[in-house]
Amino acid sequence: MNWLNNYVRPKIRSLVGAKSDVPENLWLQCVSCEQMLFHRDLEDNLNVCSNCGHHMRLPARRRLETLFDDGKFQEIELPENVIDPLKFRDRKRYSDRLKDSRSSTGRTDAIIVAHGEVGGRKTVIAVFDFAFMGGSMGIAVGNGILAGAQLAVLQDAAFVAIPSSGGARMQEGILSLMQMPRTTIAVQQVKEAGLPYIVILADPTTGGVTASFAMLGDIAMSEPGSIIGFAGARVIEETIREKLPDGFQRSEYLLEHGMIDMVVKRHDLKDTLARVIDLLMRKSPGAEIVQIKADAGEVSDTDSGTGTDGVGSADGADDGSKPDPD
Repeated sequence: MNWLNNYVRPKIRSLVGAKSDVPENLWLQCVSCEQMLFHRDLEDNLNVCSNCGHHMRLPARRRLETLFDDGKFQEIELPENVIDPLKFRDRKRYSDRLKDSRSSTGRTDAIIVAHGEVGGRKTVIAVFDFAFMGGSMGIAVGNGILAGAQLAVLQDAAFVAIPSSGGARMQEGILSLMQMPRTTIAVQQVKEAGLPYIVILADPTTGGVTASFAMLGDIAMSEPGSIIGFAGARVIEETIREKLPDGFQRSEYLLEHGMIDMVVKRHDLKDTLARVIDLLMRKSPGAEIVQIKADAGEVSDTDSGTGTDGVGSADGADDGSKPDPD
């Protein structure tokens, strides 16, 4: 049977193609309805399930393309920072984790900052890449938020933050926690300049990111079904030993309880963002001071002889008349 193994099977493989030539992940399963979706159809639909409308996570660069006018924008180069300042190691060296994430995403860290126009208005957008170590916030991410805020002030532009993060990056310890006040101060500078600061809370937004700049927007919007909170639901339940309500920490729940301003479907996000930016950036004309003139029939106090200086007063005290001797 050597002729079968050595000749026939290789010939068949050459005709139909080897198994390794078939691309992987051609079909993806929706985590909500379990419907199988062809990857190109899913990409064309902005990673939204065509069957149930579930919003899957969207790559950072793709999100920028959907928001900027004509998909045109310019990324800014972020300042360099010290890599692995604490020489941290758990099951794996932090430096090795960074190398793996950079290799898989093509990014230097978990944030992209770009500027362009949204609805014809100058806008700076800082978007997180959850694929890079869960979008965790370390020194580099803090530098990115700071650079984006400063650029917005310099360009007199709106500043939009799109967090998708598990929180502070534990491998950088206290240095990662320091980014919470840094980013808070950064967005405050935008507000003090009279410019709008808008936050689009993507799935998930948790931990130190939620406890800092992510909840400080002039307008806070989110996509349907996004997880937004500080600690995870499981941790909260184990701590308080109570069952949490249905939909807890979902964007719809936060909207119902006044924590965010609106929940917007991904296909409507650009138009909604453009309207909000235009509304907040529109310069209102200054108030005009209108002089109110008296009607022709009205007589002023001075003309009627009842002024406060007593001139021409009705009692005749200053007109030289003498009092009645009686």
